[in-house]
Amino acid sequence: MIHSNEVLNVVLFLAVLLPSIICHEVAHGWVAERFGDPTARDAGRITLNPIRHIDPFGSVLVPGLMAFAGGPIFGWAKPVPVNPARLREPTPHMAIVALAGPATNLLLAFVVAMAVRWPMVTHPACTGFGQLVDQAGRSLDTQCLGGGEGVLTGGLATRIFLAVVVVNIVLAIFNLLPIPPLDGSRLLPLVLPEGARIAYYRFSQYGIIILFALLFMFRGALSFVWDWTGWIVGKII
Repeated sequence: MIHSNEVLNVVLFLAVLLPSIICHEVAHGWVAERFGDPTARDAGRITLNPIRHIDPFGSVLVPGLMAFAGGPIFGWAKPVPVNPARLREPTPHMAIVALAGPATNLLLAFVVAMAVRWPMVTHPACTGFGQLVDQAGRSLDTQCLGGGEGVLTGGLATRIFLAVVVVNIVLAIFNLLPIPPLDGSRLLPLVLPEGARIAYYRFSQYGIIILFALLFMFRGALSFVWDWTGWIVGKII
């Protein structure tokens, strides 16, 4: 049985997810344009219009299934097109373009975290990051940060702001994983020796399969994303 608090949390997180993903993708295209590649601009992708960015599978279905299954909320939009050959310095500039998306998500999370006066609460059961539940398994109005501290989430505004912080941190960490087609897959080859880099590029064609397997078949393999999210949230709130 899904309780009303849980349903509200899922709805809020999904509502926050789409604009956060759009900001992530627009950042890639905007930075690429600064470095000489107007491909995203020419494709009409440097815009906040969601219609230009929505991927029905990655922006709606996957995050919805993950949210209602009680796992970390992952998602993606249509990748913004970038042509490395048109960048003034392809190797270093491509790395910065790849980092622009996660950096934007972290910036959004930090700004909101700093701007809000969070209603803090102490509870002995708050030993780790996650929603506090009662003995019957019902969600209580407290989001634990660990160390006996949490955020009181009874107010709708607090829930929305917390969703912005959590979703954007999850997106940043998730997209930095070195699994194609995520942003981290653009960074790892920069530090690999030539032989390993060639092998990695061959592996990249299977990246999406590996990613889906981790998301839906071996979900525990990505539990560290949620753990790291909790650690960061606890530091900035």
